[in-house]
Amino acid sequence: MLLSLRIENFALVDSLVVTLGSGLNVLTGETGAGKSIILDAIDAVLGGRITARSIRTGCDRAEVEATFAIDDPLRAWLNRAGWAVTGDRLICGIEIVSSTSNGNSTSNGPSNGNREATKASRATVRSRFRCNGQVIPKIRMTLLRDRLVTIAAQGQTVQLLRPEFQRDWLDQFGGEAVLDQRSVVTKAYERAQELWLQLSDRRKQEAQRQQQLDLYQFQLQELMAAALTEPQELAALEQERDRLTHVVDLQQQSYQAYELLYSGADDAASCADLLGKAEALLQRSARFDREVEAILEMVTSALTQVTEAGLQINAYGASLESDPERLAWVEERIMQLKGLCRKYSLDLGELIDRRDELASWVAELTDGGQSLEALEANYQKAYRVLEAECDRLHQLRRRTARDLETQLVAELVPLAMERVQFAVDFARIAPSPAGFDRITYTFSPNPGEPLQPLSETASGGEMSRFLLAFEACFSQMNAVQTVIFDEIDAGVSGRVAQAIAETLHHLSHDCQVLCVTHQPIIAAMADRHFRVDKVTIGDRGCSTGIANPDSSPDSLRTVVRLSQLEADRRRLELAQLAGGTDTTSDNLDPTATLTAASAFAESLLDRAASLRQGDRPASQPSRRSRKKS
Repeated sequence: MLLSLRIENFALVDSLVVTLGSGLNVLTGETGAGKSIILDAIDAVLGGRITARSIRTGCDRAEVEATFAIDDPLRAWLNRAGWAVTGDRLICGIEIVSSTSNGNSTSNGPSNGNREATKASRATVRSRFRCNGQVIPKIRMTLLRDRLVTIAAQGQTVQLLRPEFQRDWLDQFGGEAVLDQRSVVTKAYERAQELWLQLSDRRKQEAQRQQQLDLYQFQLQELMAAALTEPQELAALEQERDRLTHVVDLQQQSYQAYELLYSGADDAASCADLLGKAEALLQRSARFDREVEAILEMVTSALTQVTEAGLQINAYGASLESDPERLAWVEERIMQLKGLCRKYSLDLGELIDRRDELASWVAELTDGGQSLEALEANYQKAYRVLEAECDRLHQLRRRTARDLETQLVAELVPLAMERVQFAVDFARIAPSPAGFDRITYTFSPNPGEPLQPLSETASGGEMSRFLLAFEACFSQMNAVQTVIFDEIDAGVSGRVAQAIAETLHHLSHDCQVLCVTHQPIIAAMADRHFRVDKVTIGDRGCSTGIANPDSSPDSLRTVVRLSQLEADRRRLELAQLAGGTDTTSDNLDPTATLTAASAFAESLLDRAASLRQGDRPASQPSRRSRKKS
């Protein structure tokens, strides 16, 4: 429950402190007096939207602090969420700081209007959230917000007309069972979507993959057909080609060398003959001088080597034969290998490595990963699981819809809609993370009229009552202890306004209600009544001074004031709401201002007191008893 609210330099509020209580708390005031600013401050401190306009002009920071009472359900949730909270109070705060585009804070002093507008347009804001003095991230504050308050504003009626919000609210009304099953559906959808993306990518890549596979297979077949073995094969073949090409020259040259080394030619002595003679001479010399023996050994060795060389060159020459076929094959093989090297821009060793890589790539494209058929089968299986989970969610929603229909009609009947019909219509759509249901709220306020979508048949006043009844239903389902209504009475009057007032009063038995209203009938039912006014002060800065009548227009400022009304002031405010007297002056004489409107206000207060004493008409069962049933 919201116990108090402190606001400093927020929008038009310079300084404001308000203490709230249980039951029905009402804010009234002229249109544009700043009532919505109070609600904006509550929204901001709980993680709502803030802008540079959230900071009072001329100030560089704003603060909002909201104090809540901690009940047992909230304490249990805080413990589960890991919040280190002690005591029975939860103090939520936000500090909003303004800075310009160059990093300097906005000026506190008076300045030219155009200059201020330029600065405001360049200003940015930073915010810092606290909970019981501890700095927390905004995301944690927004999670906490859902456990503290529900704000039902006029704009929410627009959301009520949209199918996706209608589906979300139906799921929330269904509680944990529906929300848990929706989480299961979300996971099943994500799995099916993941497999679908894999399958789609595989299908898109299939043609390209096949083209790549064809290219790799062609190249591999080409290199495999070449029977590449050794990186030095090309050099060896080129050497063999040279030998086969010059076989006649080699034969002649080997024979000539044989003659020179061993056999001799044209009566000329061979190298072996000459060495033999030299050896004989040295042998005779060695008999007389042993120093010649070393030379003799060298000549003897040379003779042996020359003789062996002559014999080998003779054998080599005898072995040479002309082989045109072998020469043709060698030249063809050389051309083949050189052609492949040029084609792939690789040498023979790199070409062999390329062949091995191609074999690996072909294997990967052929056998690696899941086949298209396997991916298709996996996706179909996941889709069947998704449909099954969606169907379970659909059945839970059907049962929840029946409960919502019953409870919502029960809430609408006291709101002057005795013959109302309401039904949740289901239509099947493609599965999504939220299931395959398209939810439409259908509505018929008049007997004999068919059910039509809420967006097509409900008037403004009917939408206001529908939203109130909707929030009343949800107050039974969640642990939120504070419900805020921003002009829920829009578009209604008379008997309907009275019905709304009584519903708000009964709703305040289950939770704290804060309501902004223009209806005196609703305001009269309040347990606490606050009035919001705009007043003019004389300080250009952030003070709270009252304006001097002689102050220049440039020095005047507008601020929002809030006061709790008691007794006579409350009667005068109700009279003002009913169209009677002006209550903005503090010098009013209550007895002098009583008119037909003030008499009407008195009757409203008497009726409200009577209803509170009786607590509830016997024809309307308590909300708690309906909840139990």
